[in-house]
Amino acid sequence: MSGLGISAPRLLLRKLHQVMAGHGDAEQRLNEIVRLIASNMIAEVCSCYLRRAGDVLELYATEGLKKNSVHQTRLRLGEGLVGDIAARARPLNLSDAQSHPQFAYRPETGEEEYHSLLGTPILRGGRVIGVLVVQNRTRRVYTDEEVEALQTVAMVVAELVSSEEMVAATEFSDTAGNATLPHHVSGKVLAEGLAVGYALLHEPRIEVLRTISEDRAKELNRLNSAVSALQSSVDKLLLATNTMLTDESKDIFEAYKMFAHDKGWLKKLHDAVATGLTVEAAIKRVQDDTRARMKEINDPYLRERLSELDDLANRLYMHLDGRVQIDRRNLTKDTVVIAANMGAAELLDYDRRHLKAVILEAGTRASHVAIVARALGVPVVGQCASIRENVEQGDFVLVDAEHGQVFLRPGEDVQEAFSRSQNQRAQRQAKYAALRDKPNISKDNVTLSLNVNAGLLLDIDHFPEFGADGIGLFRTELQFMVRSQMPKVDEQTSLYARVLDKMEGKPVIFRTLDIGGDKMLPYLKTKTEENPALGWRAIRIGLDRPALLRSQLRALVRAAAGRDLSLMFPMIAEVPEFLEAKAILNKEVDRAKQKPGGAPLNVKVGTMIEVPSIVWQLPQLLTEVDFISVGSNDLMQFFFAVDRGNPKISERYDTLSPTLLTLFRNIAEQCEKANKPFSICGDIAGRPLEAMALLGLGYRNFSMSSEALGRVKEMVLSADISKLENYVRNLCNSRDHSVRDQLRSFARDHSIII
Repeated sequence: MSGLGISAPRLLLRKLHQVMAGHGDAEQRLNEIVRLIASNMIAEVCSCYLRRAGDVLELYATEGLKKNSVHQTRLRLGEGLVGDIAARARPLNLSDAQSHPQFAYRPETGEEEYHSLLGTPILRGGRVIGVLVVQNRTRRVYTDEEVEALQTVAMVVAELVSSEEMVAATEFSDTAGNATLPHHVSGKVLAEGLAVGYALLHEPRIEVLRTISEDRAKELNRLNSAVSALQSSVDKLLLATNTMLTDESKDIFEAYKMFAHDKGWLKKLHDAVATGLTVEAAIKRVQDDTRARMKEINDPYLRERLSELDDLANRLYMHLDGRVQIDRRNLTKDTVVIAANMGAAELLDYDRRHLKAVILEAGTRASHVAIVARALGVPVVGQCASIRENVEQGDFVLVDAEHGQVFLRPGEDVQEAFSRSQNQRAQRQAKYAALRDKPNISKDNVTLSLNVNAGLLLDIDHFPEFGADGIGLFRTELQFMVRSQMPKVDEQTSLYARVLDKMEGKPVIFRTLDIGGDKMLPYLKTKTEENPALGWRAIRIGLDRPALLRSQLRALVRAAAGRDLSLMFPMIAEVPEFLEAKAILNKEVDRAKQKPGGAPLNVKVGTMIEVPSIVWQLPQLLTEVDFISVGSNDLMQFFFAVDRGNPKISERYDTLSPTLLTLFRNIAEQCEKANKPFSICGDIAGRPLEAMALLGLGYRNFSMSSEALGRVKEMVLSADISKLENYVRNLCNSRDHSVRDQLRSFARDHSIII
């Protein structure tokens, strides 16, 4: 087989367009298309499978296989080679298809005599809607040009397959439903709040009216002009918004600017135009490929990068020939933006007066758009699967970014309930604000320390609004996660110094880098781990890469020169690990004493209690530390051997289990005996009922999210701890799965507000 020549794709594409514009129904034209592809690619077989409802791939047209197999041969998503191509959304190039472990034999097709196979997904908007396959009897590997050509042809096939005529004939779309009916979607809270507004689809509809260009030189000029306009607009965006960004946000946008100049991305666009596509078709081709890659990549950093390339493709399209677009900076009504995903820069495009919320099909709390949204106070709900398939432009939307709920086209009853929730939230916030300046003293005059968790300078800017005593946990890893390269010591020093400056002497406890698991750094080369939560993370990385830990400790010591410094190490599993980390810290303190800036006045060093093994070494550990902080999230995960990210088991064990309460009490008793300060952070510190139980176990120092502080403080002010202690400690002897109901009853009987 000589393969498809360099000039052939343009000729084939022209023939395909003639077929699409010709007579006959959609299925007849699809049959003619596979015949043309087989002829032009000198292939014995060309087949087209379409994705039907229920994730079934059905053979709809073939040249070379037995005709009676059409509409009879079906494969599930992931089944066989065709199903594998669809599931992975990536091409497959095999010299001997039948020896591949995924090969699924279908006797009715007669394909057993064919060996080599080249298949590519048919994509529409990043979604796989079918598979296009060519086959030959001879064993051969198809060239890169042939793979590229088949992918380009698949774009044209996607136009026909997505036509209203074909959709009506095949019923392959699995999004059937009345888009005027109310619809409810559950997701994950990425940025808290409640909002009401009208839906605005973030991604522009890239309309490819012409796939084949008449003049390649003219199309390349159009592309170059649009790229130049895009790069200029990104530069202007960053300059215009520079004053409203935190340092962390600036780092994000600088990386975004680099992607607008990325040579690899621009080369893909130029290559697609060079094959004979119009600029619109080239952008869509590259964007579909990017979106398909996003679906098969789990690494959060890589997904973030691909999301930004997807965003840039949308922007580039809008710069073509000055086409009209929605004026995002001057919205006319309250708006809820809905997107598959979103680059952080795009959030700043929207009119802040009318942007009320964002809903994403993807996203995590650590994604760039979520970080910036929290900085701007915009509620975000992420991981709302397929929401774009169920929403129309202008739909009325309710966003509950407290519980991760989205309501499209809600009925009057839902609107009324939501309005009540908004009023109740406002009343709660007003009530908590009124408590802000009251001392954290229980009903029986026990003084408590209520602190907040932080990780960005923006959190520090809002600190006075929280009414907290200090920062019980400053997560230093966020500064590292939003960058594309390791922050220098001077940059780290500047951040930590600004945190201390803004806190004006109020306590701050810095936690050294807690990376690994689901928080990987793009510039730290690691291998995929089978159990990342139990793997190379936190202090283990710091001790194995002492230069990394040393540079951070040096920055912290420099930043605290002439004032107090408190820091703690995460994930300590045995005393020698703590001693090794502390020795590195002591060397940096001694080094700073010899430098002009000097050392901190006082250094207090502690550790997180997250690994159960360290609990049995507390007597030895407490002679070395200045304080400890119980990290309840990881400790509970390891204590019960439960993956907290697995919905099947994450709710199986209760935080108010008698066995876990016994563990917490044991830690408190040992710290009291050694006369060492101890605190607790994590989710349970911010839940009033759990915090009440911890009061009864001897805990007096809590660190939680800023959103939780008001409700925990309200509980504290209403609690009589002397009555609570005996009751809670007796519950530790219970044989029940959980003592949650007993604690609720106690709170009700003793007028404790939970």
